[in-house]
Amino acid sequence: MTGQTDQQRGYRAVSYKEHSDKDLVRLCLKSDERAARELVERFERPVFSLVYRMVRDRELAEDLTQEVFVRTFNNLQRYDRSYKFSSWLFKIAYNLTVDYLRKKQVKTISMHGSPDAVTPERQEATSLSLESDEESPDAMVEARELAGYLEDAIAQLRPEYRTAILLRHVEGRPYEEISDIMGVPLGTVKTYIFRARRELRDLLEDRWDEGDEE
Repeated sequence: MTGQTDQQRGYRAVSYKEHSDKDLVRLCLKSDERAARELVERFERPVFSLVYRMVRDRELAEDLTQEVFVRTFNNLQRYDRSYKFSSWLFKIAYNLTVDYLRKKQVKTISMHGSPDAVTPERQEATSLSLESDEESPDAMVEARELAGYLEDAIAQLRPEYRTAILLRHVEGRPYEEISDIMGVPLGTVKTYIFRARRELRDLLEDRWDEGDEE
């Protein structure tokens, strides 16, 4: 009998991994703690990744990530199941982090200008995919160095540009979902990403120019 119970428990543990996000939310609303743990395990890393890249402070990002999940579970009954749970969760993370940045008046660099067209070559130059399995050791070192420059450049973007570019190129979110997360029209998201790419291009070009002079 005990063996059967253990087997049943094992089956249930596996089934939680197989549940959809929306099914886990439904179970959470029934006070199922295992479903809540599964949601945290499923989304803790991507939420932390987004928050950390916005605030650039690991300890602060950990605190804010914890607060994101506290707010999420406290407001779970407000979740609209017609939307993806991840979009709703990332929206909470975005709003919480931006509110913090605004209250602390964290300074970011913004270089506005006319919305000039960016060539595909220029867009490719600012891609976050910087390494490949076929690169030589020297090329990998150079790619990692460039990745470091790019991380620093992203940190200098204004919060909405930074969030849009991270959601698009790091998290791989589609434009429509980014629009839901940030609570802005689709066209605004595309403008944010366009301007973020241009600012990153300019920042990286300035950095390479400085390197050439050294």
